[in-house]
Amino acid sequence: MKINVRSLKQSGLKVLTGSHANDLLSSVLSIILALLVSAVMILLMGKSPIDAYGALFSGAFGSFNALINTLGKSIPLIFTGLGVGLAFRSGMLNIGVEGQLTLGAFVSVALALKFGNLPAFVLLPLVILGGMAAGGALSGVAGFLKVKMGLNEVIVTLMLNYLAILFTTFMVNGPYKSEGMMPQTDVVPGGAVLQKLFPGMQLTSSIFIAVIVAIIVYVLLWKTSFGFEIRAVGQNATAAQSGGIHVSRNIILTMVLSGAVASLAGVTEVLGTYERFILNFSPGFGFTGIAVAVLGRNHPVGIILTALLFGALDAGALSMSMRTSISASVISVIQGLVILFVAMPRILSIIRSKGV
Repeated sequence: MKINVRSLKQSGLKVLTGSHANDLLSSVLSIILALLVSAVMILLMGKSPIDAYGALFSGAFGSFNALINTLGKSIPLIFTGLGVGLAFRSGMLNIGVEGQLTLGAFVSVALALKFGNLPAFVLLPLVILGGMAAGGALSGVAGFLKVKMGLNEVIVTLMLNYLAILFTTFMVNGPYKSEGMMPQTDVVPGGAVLQKLFPGMQLTSSIFIAVIVAIIVYVLLWKTSFGFEIRAVGQNATAAQSGGIHVSRNIILTMVLSGAVASLAGVTEVLGTYERFILNFSPGFGFTGIAVAVLGRNHPVGIILTALLFGALDAGALSMSMRTSISASVISVIQGLVILFVAMPRILSIIRSKGV
């Protein structure tokens, strides 16, 4: 069925144009407010906010090693942020990114161990695409159940997290467990390893994959008819349906893409940083990715910048703790405040609409 763009506009569906500047300003103000409130908290602890933030900045950007560490910590958040942002654009909330990246990571390692005798130019794409397929399939289940049975995707994706984590826990403690006490697999063959860019440092060639994926997501959402359909469904599914857009198909496909992109966070970590699957290797990349997508306004450029911010906060936390004796948990407070201030206008709007 041909899409009638004019009917979409006449039905009240807003097309996303020109709002990025306001979104960027809002996010910057949220970050500034979060830092100011956190500074007051640090003062109440009897510490100097200037010293604390100075140590934080130094730990994140003060040297070449610090900068590389920040980039390395940002990459998984770029993938999870892009995955969550894709789902958001279609009106879906993908809470299952943690499970998707975990399952994707395990499948990629299992494939690497199974087909380790293949040449690197075949093996590496195979294991990466295999991990993406696993994450996409898991997320696609939630999309399918949403459109076919009306099940809430938040609940479904949350439950699928447990399914993926428990499954991989069983596998890494059973059939795929390596020798020793640690619940982990054997090391993957060299042909499946993402090479480290600098000796002794954790930054790998996954940074190039992250940039390429971000560009693809941008082109998909803003330069293709499929991307227009995704954004139309996310803004007003009823209007999109009236305009000839197949809403159910778009939701399912977008959720598959969301899980596939998000799974790269796990795939690149196990193939690059650890070179094996380790139980609980993720410190919560999936859930932090939700915050990254929200602050980045579900736009690839905003997501990259936000991921770098969160990566810098994480990288500088240890330096701040060592130099000022301020707990690194303050970083979690800053991140939480950023999200609170980003969400505040929407919260106030809901309150006003209910007449509270």
